[in-house]
Amino acid sequence: MAVFASPVAGYLLHFGADLGYRVILVEPSPDRVGDLEAYTVVSTVDPSFADPDADVVVTDHDRPELGEMLRAALATPARWIGVMGSTRHAAQHVPALRELGATDAEIARVHRPIGLNIGSKAPAEIAVSTLAGLIASRNNRAGGFSF
Repeated sequence: MAVFASPVAGYLLHFGADLGYRVILVEPSPDRVGDLEAYTVVSTVDPSFADPDADVVVTDHDRPELGEMLRAALATPARWIGVMGSTRHAAQHVPALRELGATDAEIARVHRPIGLNIGSKAPAEIAVSTLAGLIASRNNRAGGFSF
């Protein structure tokens, strides 16, 4: 599932559906959904769909709802939780989660950066990198060209 409507979320949902995944957009602000309304849209992360097979990808690390969306994701048995963001910038999710009382173990469940290191910059490239990383993780592979 993609958390927060964004260009990267649009590509994650599109490519994820093409790959056969059940795709869901989590967007707490209905006015931000825009053309992503064609997908299943919910307002928060919920255990009814964030089950042990679910991957949660937060696509905007600057949203004020970041902490509460991650806290909701951490309360589920989701398989994988990650936040998009460059290692060159401060990890916004850490103080947001600490403010909500998250433990170090909970914060450690959140992956950042996300995706394979392919130098992606454009939203479609970031989505491809992220999905490739999730596929590698699901198959217990490191990703890359080493076999």
